[in-house]
Amino acid sequence: MSHFVGGSAPAMVRQITEGFTLVSAVSLKRFTPAELQTLQAELERRLREIRGDQVDLADIQALQQRNRRISRIEGALRIVRHTLQQRRRGR
Repeated sequence: MSHFVGGSAPAMVRQITEGFTLVSAVSLKRFTPAELQTLQAELERRLREIRGDQVDLADIQALQQRNRRISRIEGALRIVRHTLQQRRRGR
């Protein structure tokens, strides 16, 4: 059974991006290393997509929303990478 919120890694990434799901080391405990790698790949893909979207610099709200999404994804990526690194070390 998948441990992804929403049923799949892309669905979970959408929820993280929009701020509906928060990622923590505790919430990732039940994930296998393969699932964490899948989640990491999806987060990186979504980050590239968002960074590639051009926002009008005069539209402050759209710019802030884009930056919040980037921040959420980068934070989730940091936690996923740290969790994978700890598991490789055997902790």
